Amino acid sequence: MRLALGGLISLLAILPAAAQSKFAFFEPVQPPRNVQIMAHRGMHMLAPDNSLAAILGCASDYVEWAEIEVHLTKDGKHVAIHGESLASCTDGKGKVADFTLEELKKLDAGSWFAPRFRGTRLSTLPEVLAAAKGKVNLYLDCKRIDPDRLVREIKATGMESQVIVYGDPNVLAKVRASGENAVPTMTKYRAKTDLAEFVRSIDPAAVEIDADEVTAEICKAFHERGIKVQAKVLGTKWDNPTVWGKVIDAGVDWLQTDDPAVLRFFDTRRRIGKFPVEIALHRGANRYAPENTLPAIREASRLGADYAEFDIRTTRDGRHVIMHDGTVDRTTGFHSTVRAMSFADVTKLSAGAWFGKPFADSRVPAFEDVLTALGDKTGAYLDSKDIAPEALAAAIRKFGLYDRHVVYQSKEYCAKLLAIDPKVRPLPPLGRFDQLDAVAAIKPYGFDTKWGILSKDMIAAAHAKGVKVFSDALGLNETVEQYRKAMGWGIDVIQTDHPLRVLRAIELVSAEKR
Repeated sequence: MRLALGGLISLLAILPAAAQSKFAFFEPVQPPRNVQIMAHRGMHMLAPDNSLAAILGCASDYVEWAEIEVHLTKDGKHVAIHGESLASCTDGKGKVADFTLEELKKLDAGSWFAPRFRGTRLSTLPEVLAAAKGKVNLYLDCKRIDPDRLVREIKATGMESQVIVYGDPNVLAKVRASGENAVPTMTKYRAKTDLAEFVRSIDPAAVEIDADEVTAEICKAFHERGIKVQAKVLGTKWDNPTVWGKVIDAGVDWLQTDDPAVLRFFDTRRRIGKFPVEIALHRGANRYAPENTLPAIREASRLGADYAEFDIRTTRDGRHVIMHDGTVDRTTGFHSTVRAMSFADVTKLSAGAWFGKPFADSRVPAFEDVLTALGDKTGAYLDSKDIAPEALAAAIRKFGLYDRHVVYQSKEYCAKLLAIDPKVRPLPPLGRFDQLDAVAAIKPYGFDTKWGILSKDMIAAAHAKGVKVFSDALGLNETVEQYRKAMGWGIDVIQTDHPLRVLRAIELVSAEKR
C-alpha cells in the first residue's frame, strides 16, 4: 500500500528524533562500538600532550577520539597546545597569544616530556586535521579561536564529519553561522538547565555532561533529539571503573578520559565476559610505562593482563633485578653490565626517565618488588635471562606463584627447574614444528612458540600432549588480522607490546561467535 506524500510527512513527524540523526560522524573503528573513547590530550602517556604522536597514538590503539586544545597565535593562526602558558609544555616562556606562529615553531615542545621527543614542534590546526584524516576523530576544545578561520580550516581538509567543536555558546553560534551548520558543535550541559530551551537556543550536535550529572533520563532526552552525549570523567573522583560503569549504563555515547586503555579493557570485559585468549604484556605494559619497571607491571595488572612478562638478571653480589639487556645502558643512560654492578648501585639507576617525565623516579626494580607489584591476580611470565634455577624455584615458592606463573628459558634450563620443583610451569622455546615431540618430552606447561610456525595443526598437536601454546607477535605480526588467525587456531596466550590491538581482535572474534 502506498502512502500519499502528506501521509509520509505525517509519519516522519511522529518518528522518534533519534531515528533522524542530527549529525553522522565518521567511525574510525569498524564495526563501531557501543561506547567510544575520547583520549584527553591524545594518548598523552605515549607522547607529549596534543602532539601528532599522541593524536596518532589513538589510531594505533583503536581509540576513536583525541581531545586537543586549540589556541590563537599573535598573528591569528591556530595551534594545538594544552594551556595558554608556553612554559608548561615547551622550552619557551609567556603566552601563546603573545607570539607569532613562526616564533612558536622554533620552540622545543618535546623535551619537557622525554629526551626522545627532543625537537618536537607545536602543530598547527591544519597539520593536526590533515594527520588525523581517516584515522581518528578530534574533539577541538576551542579556548581562543577565530571562528571563521576554524571553519575554513576544517572544510579545507574535509574533516567536517571527524570533528566536534567544543566551546561556549557564543563562540559556537559563530562557528555554526560561518559553517552553515556543516561543522558539528558541543558545549557543556548542566542538569538543572531546562533541556528543551537549551536545545532550542544552542542547537548542538552533542553535549558534554560532567559524570556526576549523567542520568539515563537525560541521555534519553538528548538521544530523542538526535544529540550525542559525552560524559566527562576526568579526575580521580570520576575516572574509575565505578563511574565508567554508571555512565555507560546510563547510555552515554562518548567518554572523555585520561585512562583510555584501562577504560577500554573494562568496557570490553563487561560486554563479552571471558576472553577467547589470554594476554601477556611484554616487559610489563611497556607501551604505557617504561619497560621492566614497577609502573609497567602495575599498569599490566590494572589492564587485567593474564601475565606480565619481565626479564630477571643477577648482580655482582648475587641479588636479582629486572633488566632486559645484559647492560644497563639503553634504559638508564649509565654504562655497565648488570653482572659488574652491585644490587645497591643498579637499583639506584632511573629506568624511567628515558620514557617520560612522570617516570623519572622509577628505578631499576628488584625481582621481589616486581612480584609484589603483580598483585594477587596477574601471572608472572618469568624470562630467566640470568638467574640460577634454584633461586628462581625458591622465589616461585615464596610468593605462592604456582598457579600463576610460567618460566621461559632453554629446554635444558627448564628440565633442571622441573628436577628442583616439579610444580613449576616451564615454557621452553619451540622454533620448528618437527621439534615438538622432543621439547614436549620434558613435560612443559607450555611452548614459547615462534609465531611463524603457528598453525591449526601445530596447536592441535601441542594440545594433544597437554601443552599450552604461547607466542609473541612482536614486530611485524602485531596486527589484528594475525591475532584473529591465531585465535581461530586455538592459541592459548598471545604476548604483545600492543594490548589494545589484541583487545580489538578479541572483540571481533567474540562477536563472530555470538
